[in-house]
Amino acid sequence: MTEGITLTLIAVVVLALCFDFINGFHDTANSIATSVSTRVLTPRQAILMAAVLNFTGALVSEKVAKTISKGLVYGSLEQYVIIAALISAIIWDLLTWYIGIPSSSSHALIGGLIGAAIAYTGTFGKIMWDGVLNKVVIPLITSPIAGFLVGYIAMSLLFELLRPLTQKVVNKYFSKLQIFSAALMAFSHGNNDAQKSMGIITLALISSGFLRNDAGIPLWVKIACALAMAFGTSIGGWKIIKTMGVNMIRLQPIGGFAAETAAAAVIETATQIGAPVSTTHVISSAIMGVGASKMFSAVKWALARNIVWAWVFTIPSTALMGAIFTLLFKLF
Repeated sequence: MTEGITLTLIAVVVLALCFDFINGFHDTANSIATSVSTRVLTPRQAILMAAVLNFTGALVSEKVAKTISKGLVYGSLEQYVIIAALISAIIWDLLTWYIGIPSSSSHALIGGLIGAAIAYTGTFGKIMWDGVLNKVVIPLITSPIAGFLVGYIAMSLLFELLRPLTQKVVNKYFSKLQIFSAALMAFSHGNNDAQKSMGIITLALISSGFLRNDAGIPLWVKIACALAMAFGTSIGGWKIIKTMGVNMIRLQPIGGFAAETAAAAVIETATQIGAPVSTTHVISSAIMGVGASKMFSAVKWALARNIVWAWVFTIPSTALMGAIFTLLFKLF
């Protein structure tokens, strides 16, 4: 159906893949920061593993992609509205990456889409508020809490179970186990995060008439987004890796294992119900939970507070940018 292909549709696809690439290097820290900081893996090994498993995870499911493409706005949108949403998310990602604050690429994209859609119609009626509440707002609040609690409980249990063993023995075994937990985290990141761009491209294809509304996610879209994220992951976001793996709390391999396993469990649960959660929020809060289980003061709460503020402002900021870009595009 080549008659549905336009320059603006091509622009959407290119921008979505750019967003996916930026998401990859922006969120690389989600899966490898703890492994690098505990010296279980070298940066090169960690990034290679994360890239492969991000790619693999991106091909497994499409529930989150369907939430983005069909569960947030009613009907179709002009391509420039989707472009406005993507530009807003890309700007926010680059800004937070530059200052080294881990923020949510997922919520940046969703915020940009909501703001752009409202500006496009001039009303709030274009937004599926039930979908936003159930699939975005509630998971936005509950997933970091779940990450903190699961990380806290997992670390507390490990402390009790392994109390008779020496630190040397614990480090020996958990240095190996943390490779598994980092791999699981990388897979879950690809399985949830890469689907956001798949959903945006599918929304653009439906809006252009290139796809039927009841169509699934095309295979070429899955592969393109998986490759873009894997390539971005291979570049690595070192500023955020330092923030999460070193500056927030000093972790031992057992702590890295607990944080990554807890975060991966929460993210995979969200993926199964089609909720586009923030892997950044979940792993950050899991790291905080692990640190707090040992000693509340072990976590640098001033840094954690800055991260939380970035979470709070992500959707409103990108929604405002999305609205502004949409109104500017309307002028032309």
